[in-house]
Amino acid sequence: MSNLSDFVHHHFDKPADQLGDIEKRVLAKAHARKVISTDVNAAFSADASFGERIADSIARIGGSWSFIIAFFVFLIAWTVINTIILVSGAFDPYPFVFLNLILSMLAAIQAPIIMMSQNRQAERDRFEAAKDYEVNLKAELEVLSLHQKIDMSVLTELTALREDVARLTAALAAKG
Repeated sequence: MSNLSDFVHHHFDKPADQLGDIEKRVLAKAHARKVISTDVNAAFSADASFGERIADSIARIGGSWSFIIAFFVFLIAWTVINTIILVSGAFDPYPFVFLNLILSMLAAIQAPIIMMSQNRQAERDRFEAAKDYEVNLKAELEVLSLHQKIDMSVLTELTALREDVARLTAALAAKG
């Protein structure tokens, strides 16, 4: 256990008892040789409520070119119908008070839904950043561990080579 404690102190620049929950979890996963990366979209979507999924869908649709073009066509059709086609019996004559009411209600409903989706996107970004940190930390620990293993292997080989050189030098000196 002291080897692990030395490893923690050396790589984290603090004692093991001062590590945060994320560092402890990553260290445990690295020590157990378990995968820490996950599908962020699946993990985040799994916790979404029905209302959050609807808000995301509405924001996705409301922020698309298809919606903008369709709504523009709707506005042109409304205007043409109420000014040119139904000149005398228009159901919403100019200045289109009913259309303004509909647009105001749509904006009043759509704005908070889009804000909910933006808040959720910010939460998703924080979740993704936390997962990225965990994966990067584990990768860093693995690289450091590999460096340590390679260094130990090189030192072992150097020691063996020095012993061989010393033996050969002694053998040459004895013959000469």
